[in-house]
Amino acid sequence: MSSTIPIETTGAPAAIGPYAQGRIGGGMVFVSGQLGFDPTRGEFVGDDFDAQARQALANMRAILQAAGCQLTDVAAVDVFLADMGNFVEFNRIYQDFFGDHKPARAVVAVKTLPKNGLVEIKCIAIRR
Repeated sequence: MSSTIPIETTGAPAAIGPYAQGRIGGGMVFVSGQLGFDPTRGEFVGDDFDAQARQALANMRAILQAAGCQLTDVAAVDVFLADMGNFVEFNRIYQDFFGDHKPARAVVAVKTLPKNGLVEIKCIAIRR
């Protein structure tokens, strides 16, 4: 028997591979990398960075909520950008979502993301 529980919600896109949207275990929530997919259509919400980044964060939030968490429970965030030129814009969008809460964070540039996405975001939260 697994010591973690999978998280499943229709508020975020279904996984596009052999993984869960997230898992709960040891008092923590692990959210898999989220792209800017519309949860109902399973396609990108648009071709622009702003739309994809906002949707990726909204998908992450939906998975956290399905696990009984909020953005203020997030301890660490990893962000993958297809173009580091979007770093400043991402910071503005990220601040809109997290407000005064400042989790630990890493942002790295990658050569390519699944489905040629522009941004992918994953996080770890503490389940209270």
